[in-house]
Amino acid sequence: MTLLDALTPNMPIPYGGNQVAYVSDELADAFKPGDRLVVVQDTGDLLHIPAPVWSVASGAVGRAAGAFSAMGSTTDEQVTAYYTEFAARLADDKSFAHIRAANDADVAAARARGKSTTRLVLSDTMRSDMIAGLDGWAETPALSGSVVEQVDHDGWSVRLVRAGLGVVGFVFEGRPNVFADATGVLRAGNTVVFRIGSDALGTARAIVEHALDPAIAAAGLPEGAVSLVDSPARSAGWAMFSNSRLSLAVARGSGGAVAQLGSVARQAGVPVSLHGTGGAWIVVGPGADPDRLRRVIQHSLDRKVCNTLNTVCVVGDRTDLVLAVLDGLEAAAKELGTNPKLHVTETARRYVPEAWFTTLLPINRAEGDVIEPKAAPIAADRLGDEWEWEQSPEMTLAMVESIDEAVTLFNTQSPRFAASLIDTDSGRQERFFAGIDSPFVGDGFTRWVDGQYALDRPELGLSNWQFGRLFARGGILSGDSVFTVRTRATQTDPNLRR
Repeated sequence: MTLLDALTPNMPIPYGGNQVAYVSDELADAFKPGDRLVVVQDTGDLLHIPAPVWSVASGAVGRAAGAFSAMGSTTDEQVTAYYTEFAARLADDKSFAHIRAANDADVAAARARGKSTTRLVLSDTMRSDMIAGLDGWAETPALSGSVVEQVDHDGWSVRLVRAGLGVVGFVFEGRPNVFADATGVLRAGNTVVFRIGSDALGTARAIVEHALDPAIAAAGLPEGAVSLVDSPARSAGWAMFSNSRLSLAVARGSGGAVAQLGSVARQAGVPVSLHGTGGAWIVVGPGADPDRLRRVIQHSLDRKVCNTLNTVCVVGDRTDLVLAVLDGLEAAAKELGTNPKLHVTETARRYVPEAWFTTLLPINRAEGDVIEPKAAPIAADRLGDEWEWEQSPEMTLAMVESIDEAVTLFNTQSPRFAASLIDTDSGRQERFFAGIDSPFVGDGFTRWVDGQYALDRPELGLSNWQFGRLFARGGILSGDSVFTVRTRATQTDPNLRR
């Protein structure tokens, strides 16, 4: 076997079976002996993993793999104690002071670089939610070893028994609360390894040092049951997802980055659960009530997350329904103390007052307030563009001739995530549910799409259907949905034979 120890500028790299990518001058100069090159077969992206980064990621996965081997001998009481201890350390002001200081430093550094801090701030509410999530896992019945089904035969029986899947790898953006959420996989007998964005790495380190590791030790769980890939390098995520010792790779973040990580994992033979592109759609049917519609729009735009309203399709030519949508958008902006931003297709332009297009307002962006028109035209083939807004609620408006047309647009242009039909007619609701290619369907505001809010258990991520429907599970990934099933036979008749 010959190892790759150098790259040269313009070196051809085959990918996808019949395509070629070329090594850039920068990549050739950066690549050193011992480094790794991952070629993404879907796109031809050439991903450089320096040797030190590979070592850090491999070490973290190795610790988690070793811990998984020992998880079979741990008790349910130990796992419960871990959640209780972790929650107690987050609740203790003395322990949390270190985490708060680290988070303040992360937030200040991100702001200095002009980065968004909307999801980075570890607020009092987020802290409380983390504690509540861990308490929830402490109260969740154990899954590992539970019997799914038993089939009895003459002289023998077969049981289907839940068991841990293995090492679950997470790459996620800088939201500190995912630490509490993702460790829910321990309840099913798994271990977990994390990689967090560089913006939140200081916070992550503090959580590990002052809450997570002490909880692991106090509960007597295997060392490495929860492991952090302690590297700010983006390539650490590629290194982790390239490791075939993972049993499941979970990625959360921006759409492009998540899709790339998913490709890296699949190439390594690792199953993936991707939680990237979001943006919910609302279809306004002919039977919609304007006042209810206004409130639905407002309450779907309270903050920017994956289940935030992104696109509205109004059926027919009812100006009153369009105005209700606009009123809801403005009410959401007022509640946030800022201004709204609207994107309008050609079919909808005549229904929107001209003042929306001529009025210039400060729109809050990641880099600060930017003076823009309140409304701007958008091409009809861009209904699926997801608006990553900060404080200024932002959405797209289109007019359609029928609910069926709106469903077709959703199924072809959106990431196929969350959809609502606002209409009082039950028959239309049933046809909408049957036709919309979405894992999450409702008849009101879109922000209900959440594991904690809807199912009363911490959520690890929400999957869209952008890359196809999921096999044998729903779109909400939770700690208790990560398991495998073993088959165990018990023979009582020694003369049993085929």
